Amino acid sequence: MEALIPVINKLQDVFNTVGADTIQLPQIVVVGTQSSGKSSVLESLVGRDVLPRGTGIVTRRPLILQLVHIDSEDCRKTSEENGIDGEEWGKFLHTKNKIYTDFEEIRREIEAETERISGNNKGISDEPIHLKVFSPHVVNLTLVDLPGITKVPVGDQPKDIEIQIRELILKYISNPNSIILAVTAANTDMATSEALKVAREVDPDGRRTLAVVTKLDLMDAGTDAMDVLMGRVIPVKLGIIGVVNRSQLDINQKKSVADSIRDEYAFLQKKYPSLANRNGTKYLARTLNRLLMHHIRDCLPELKTRINVLAAQYQSLLNSYGEPVDDESATLLQLITKFAAEYCNTIEGTAKYIETAELCGGARICYIFHETFGRTLESVDPLGGLTTIDVLTAIRNATGPRPALFVPEVSFELLVKRQIKRLEEPSLRCVELVHEEMQRIIQHCSNYSTQELLRFPKLHDAIVEVVTSLLRKRLPVTNEMVHNLVAIELAYINTKHPDFADACGLMNNNIEEQRRNRMRDLPSAVPRDKPLSMYPHPSYSSLQAAAGGAQSGPVSEQMDSGTGNWRGMLKRGEEAAVGDRASSQGPLPASPQKGHAVNLLDVPVPVSRKLSAREQRDCEVIERLIKSYFLIVRKNIQDSVPKAVMHFLVNHVKDCLQSELVGQLYKTALLNDLLTESEDMAQRRNEAADMLKALQKASQVIAEIRETHLW
Repeated sequence: MEALIPVINKLQDVFNTVGADTIQLPQIVVVGTQSSGKSSVLESLVGRDVLPRGTGIVTRRPLILQLVHIDSEDCRKTSEENGIDGEEWGKFLHTKNKIYTDFEEIRREIEAETERISGNNKGISDEPIHLKVFSPHVVNLTLVDLPGITKVPVGDQPKDIEIQIRELILKYISNPNSIILAVTAANTDMATSEALKVAREVDPDGRRTLAVVTKLDLMDAGTDAMDVLMGRVIPVKLGIIGVVNRSQLDINQKKSVADSIRDEYAFLQKKYPSLANRNGTKYLARTLNRLLMHHIRDCLPELKTRINVLAAQYQSLLNSYGEPVDDESATLLQLITKFAAEYCNTIEGTAKYIETAELCGGARICYIFHETFGRTLESVDPLGGLTTIDVLTAIRNATGPRPALFVPEVSFELLVKRQIKRLEEPSLRCVELVHEEMQRIIQHCSNYSTQELLRFPKLHDAIVEVVTSLLRKRLPVTNEMVHNLVAIELAYINTKHPDFADACGLMNNNIEEQRRNRMRDLPSAVPRDKPLSMYPHPSYSSLQAAAGGAQSGPVSEQMDSGTGNWRGMLKRGEEAAVGDRASSQGPLPASPQKGHAVNLLDVPVPVSRKLSAREQRDCEVIERLIKSYFLIVRKNIQDSVPKAVMHFLVNHVKDCLQSELVGQLYKTALLNDLLTESEDMAQRRNEAADMLKALQKASQVIAEIRETHLW
């Protein structure tokens, strides 16, 4: 069991070499108010004057003090091997292998190192000083001396000195593997002990707190510390031990620690005879040694697990940094191939690192095609931006100077092309969105998939540039294809399209049904069955084609009801024209007097008016035809644009990416430049390798404990 503490000291040495504080080793942390006697307790345990002394705040940096017990024979051998004169010596971590045999020199080195970091203005620092003392007169212990708790800043101390010291103390005593040595002066009220108060904050059960009462010889006359030492005032689970320190006068007079311990024993025998064997510096050292050994035994299983977990983490970190480059050509080709594979896998959805926060890669491209683009097209109104006046104007313009008897085909084609053209903008925007997503995939692969690229920033930038250039070259090609898809639809309006013919047939049936309903409402004197076929008109084929295809049966079934002959039709047309003019022009201008010329340019052109029944019917026919044909074209565009984007952009980049990267980057002249590591990468790799080596060594040390049955 006694060998456990040297094992922890060995682990401490292992981690000190790499400056690691991720492993919290078992140690004893000394806590107390300023001038409560903390440093004196530590010196009593060491047995030598080793710590700076004085008034005010003296300890301004944490001092990790390792006491190593060595046998007289080992001490002699070590002294001969290293040329040391004496049986006790010390070593600092920051001075490497330098050995100090003069403890006065050790004290001066502590003061110098403290001022080097903390300055000479009584400020503090959390950077520890590591000191190891070898002696046959000490027990194996690891102690931490911290600055004393203070309330009021003095001199040039910062105003928040109290908060700084408190945070520093909590940093060390919060370690669950530490034992808290709460130091309180006997000439103060135990109930006001700041050390016990701060200890209870992190150890409310008191399972790792030991109280030390100092300055028993300085209590007021007529009082003693019997109740305090017996635990009647404030009970402490691990116990309360009283000690007697050297006074400042004793220190000035060079009174040795050994003489002080003899005087302490005599004082306890005289003042507290019944408690003398459970108090004093020697009993404190044995108690701390026993507590630390048991504490180490309890902590080792968790410590072993922690070391193994950290070793795995640092091994993974070291792997991510990669090995130093030996074969530059093979390394470059490997990185290019891996990036190209990860880029393609991200598009296909088979990447190793799958994003969970948002859609990425091929999934986002699919979303663009079927959600963003699809819904945008569906939101386009077939008749959007097209008014009834526009339709009527197009019909009139298509007839030229001749009044129209039938709806001209040219007006339908003119208007439907105008509506189809509106599909080009969302189609080009779809290409742009897919291009942006493929650009984002580059960053995704750099961050998650191929972290090795982070080692070589120039190679990373070059790969990004090549892929970006490839995407940039494919963008106009894809845009041109999408533009052509819309142009193809505009080039030929196929009124014989099966879906269009079916829709027009259904519309004609509805018109026929309306015609029959109107015929029932006509007076009986009007002939209903007079066929129009005896008065054929060559322009009828135009109306028939515009309505969606030839219909079987007599021509009279396709014409307006009530037109028994051309004369009656023309007469009603004239009456309708008169009615149209009367209703559309509103208040007509004053009729010109006879004999006066009329300037036609002065006659106002009506902007809006009430349409006649025929005009309404013609506009309705054209609007229905436009809507029917527009839906067919929209369906074609919604299907063909994603296919064009996949072929001309996505699949082309996937197929050509690796060859493009190899062709642009795999050149002998570029090898050295592209494979230049970032400035801090080599340093981080070395630090990770050192830490991994330390963790593996620590794991071996713990394995030795199991083999020797110390655990």
